[in-house]
Amino acid sequence: MVYVKVDKRKSIEKAISIFKRKVKESGILLELRERQEFKKPSAVKRKKRAQAKARMRQRKEKRPTKRL
Repeated sequence: MVYVKVDKRKSIEKAISIFKRKVKESGILLELRERQEFKKPSAVKRKKRAQAKARMRQRKEKRPTKRL
């Protein structure tokens, strides 16, 4: 759960912005969107594998090539 304590000195607008930031950082909304529909385990594995390949491709492109 995400909590934000509101003091008398703080404004409600500031507390709402802090709350929104904490919710975004915790990943609650992302998880909710992912759980809205059932995904087959094979589809989840396929997606993870594709993401890993994309990460490896990006890392390979960032590395400078060695010249002899």
